[in-house]
Amino acid sequence: MRDETKKKIRIIGWILFIIYILLLIYFLFLSEEYGRKDFAQRDYQYNLVLFQEIRRFWVYRERVGYLAAFLNLAGNVIGFLPFGFILPVIGKRMKNGFLVTVCGFCLSLFVESMQLIFKVGSFDVDDLLLNTLGTVLGYLAFLICNRIRRWIYEKKV
Repeated sequence: MRDETKKKIRIIGWILFIIYILLLIYFLFLSEEYGRKDFAQRDYQYNLVLFQEIRRFWVYRERVGYLAAFLNLAGNVIGFLPFGFILPVIGKRMKNGFLVTVCGFCLSLFVESMQLIFKVGSFDVDDLLLNTLGTVLGYLAFLICNRIRRWIYEKKV
């Protein structure tokens, strides 16, 4: 692939990454803000027991609804898929899966910590796990797409 094409792909990647981060901020911190109590009246909500919320959604899936349980669990994974996919596109040094995974975990930890500090949502270790899983799956999707691209490109040459 020519350097000019790589540069264009990185620019498009940066634009998509910025849009992704802005959407993440909106959905995690702003979209549910309406109708909430004043900041001083909000409670700190957190879960420090691994698999507690995942198990709760599984056990009570009939009561809360299959769709609601699925969306809660899958939403955390799906929300971080783009991060794992776009990061290796925009960063030359981000081709390492371990590094991408660590960055995804750090972003998730930052988001969960901000939710705790600002009392928006709840700090949940299960979310850390699911978000990091989403990052890994996004990175795997990048690897697959990159292999396909290389296979097609090498075939043309």
